[in-house]
Amino acid sequence: MNDVTPPPAALRPPDEDQAIWREAFKTGLPTLFGIGAWGLVVGIAMVKSGLTVPQALGMTLIVFGGSAQLASLPLIVADAPIWVVFATALVVNLRFVIFSALLAPHFAHLPWQKRFLLGYTAGDLTVALFLQRFPSEEPALGKVSYLKGLLYPNWVSWQVGSIAGVFLGSAVPTEWGLGFAGTLAILCIMIPLTVNRAALCGVLVAGATAVLAYELPYKLGLLAAVLLGMLAAMTVQALNEQREKREKRLAARGEPRV
Repeated sequence: MNDVTPPPAALRPPDEDQAIWREAFKTGLPTLFGIGAWGLVVGIAMVKSGLTVPQALGMTLIVFGGSAQLASLPLIVADAPIWVVFATALVVNLRFVIFSALLAPHFAHLPWQKRFLLGYTAGDLTVALFLQRFPSEEPALGKVSYLKGLLYPNWVSWQVGSIAGVFLGSAVPTEWGLGFAGTLAILCIMIPLTVNRAALCGVLVAGATAVLAYELPYKLGLLAAVLLGMLAAMTVQALNEQREKREKRLAARGEPRV
């Protein structure tokens, strides 16, 4: 039997690079103040909702999701069943499943512990900024450093703001209208992300559902709004993709678009 020497494994560029980490930090730096302010609002809202300081600190450190935290607070105050609280937080955070699917091909070679840590600290803006810098799944120099340079400062900014809000919450007058401030903070994040027809359709359907289902017990109207909004956005996105494929086929054949 002839000895066959296997071909050498493809050399992967180093995952870590300090210059690329600094590049990522500079890219994400303009967002850190807004993230900290958003965390401050959520931290104050948790205390104002009746959570103790240890409970609020545990929530911000474990959940690390402002929209899920704010969605859960009214349910906790209303003594909703625990499954409703968890289901609401789960549905609100389903977008992170999509983020994970987008990031997985870039970091599948890493040990699961490192991927777990990167997944825990991932956020909406940081994932979007990473995919702008590395749209291709092909190995590239410093991918891990770039993601860390976005994620870790973002996580620190959020936690500093949120923890500050937790300790300042008892000193802030109720009449300041922090619920309205939280709504404005959500709008500031939502509007820049409404970049296409699918997202806009999802926002409109979710908003209309939330208004029409406002009287449902345990704030279930919020859960219904999230589900229907996501379904509407996914449907519109699928129809858009089908239309684009059809137009490409027609263009390839030299036929006019319908």
